[in-house]
Amino acid sequence: MALFSSLSEKFNHIFSKLTKRGRLTELEIKEAMREVRIALLEADVNYIVAKDFVKKVSEKAVGDEVLKSLTPAQQVIKIVRDELTELMSSNHQKLVISPAPPTVIMMCGLQGAGKTTMCAKLGAHLKKSGKKPLLVACDIYRPAAISQLQVVGKQANVDVFEKGTQNPVKTAKQALEFAKKQGFDVVILDTAGRLHINEELMDELKNIKKEVNPTEILLVIDAMTGQDAVTVAESFNNDLDVSGFVLTKLDGDTRGGAALSVKAITGKPIKFTGVGEKIGDIEPFYPDRIASRILGMGDVLSLIEKAQEAVSEEEAKKLEKKFRENSFTFEDYLVQVENMKKMGSLQDILQMIPGIGSKLKNVQIDEKEIAVNKCIIQSMTPYERRNPEIIKASRRQRIAKGSGTTIQQVNALLRQFEQSKEMMKMLKNKKGFRF
Repeated sequence: MALFSSLSEKFNHIFSKLTKRGRLTELEIKEAMREVRIALLEADVNYIVAKDFVKKVSEKAVGDEVLKSLTPAQQVIKIVRDELTELMSSNHQKLVISPAPPTVIMMCGLQGAGKTTMCAKLGAHLKKSGKKPLLVACDIYRPAAISQLQVVGKQANVDVFEKGTQNPVKTAKQALEFAKKQGFDVVILDTAGRLHINEELMDELKNIKKEVNPTEILLVIDAMTGQDAVTVAESFNNDLDVSGFVLTKLDGDTRGGAALSVKAITGKPIKFTGVGEKIGDIEPFYPDRIASRILGMGDVLSLIEKAQEAVSEEEAKKLEKKFRENSFTFEDYLVQVENMKKMGSLQDILQMIPGIGSKLKNVQIDEKEIAVNKCIIQSMTPYERRNPEIIKASRRQRIAKGSGTTIQQVNALLRQFEQSKEMMKMLKNKKGFRF
């Protein structure tokens, strides 16, 4: 599901009407802003936040500079984008790294927000950037919380420190000593949660904070809970003075209220988001990129970063050479399918391309067809993959049988492949074409 798909769709509808009108009157802008406010409230954005946001946009949008502009609708959209960015924090807030290792990150939140899994995701993310993280099991109350941390820690290939059900404050202190001796430069504390906020929970978290003096206190909140998430954020911030937030389940049916409200209400930034169930499904939070995606403008920088993570520079150069020489084979296709899988779902990738996401918002990408094509290719011999022109009737029959598909599906894939190669040949022959 696209990020904030419902809010994005409403904004696109509002601004497409403005774009069609050419010159705008003050009344038309005010009517559009009324619709924006309704869209924000329906997305479960805090009422005061929505009201202030619309007021700021309106004040800037009804000025002479916009009204007399040749492209007033585009000016209004730019103002909305800038204010959305400011609402969520003007720029990306990185994790604070302690000058004297280890950096201690205390993760807290209510049960069900995805805190334990997020600890492992954050550990994996930091490990990729060259850190040596240690996960610490400080939740001794929830059944199987320690074993869950061990399971996700193994998936993330990150070590886990646990001392059973002894006092969590003692465990946190021992973990810090262990990390210093063993050379771990980041300690991530998976603290206990509750079904609701209570004094007992807060007292324990305060004691852990006092004992280990964390560099960061990150509150994990469920993006799907909307206004409730903002209430939780306020309570934890008042008691613990959190340094930032981690939003989980942004890939679900989230309306966006939490992401657009927590910074305005607490003054603390969102630092990371969880965008899926896999260990690698964690992204640093960039307000300007999120604002662009909400407004259907795409997110090229995040797309480039995902591509760089999935494909090495050497692989990219090899692929470019194959396109130029028109020697792209089914073996190369398989490699690209695996690389695409590393980047996430095809639907999400398309949403990041400017001008594409909004047009394809109602188009469902059938990723099962990609899996079927992969089965067909894997049923070919290595020689057939490199030389698809030799695949005639008898070979097609064998491939269909081996892949559990039909001859028609095999034919369709071969046609698509040839069409793709022809398209690449045409593009290559165009003057000024660059990969």
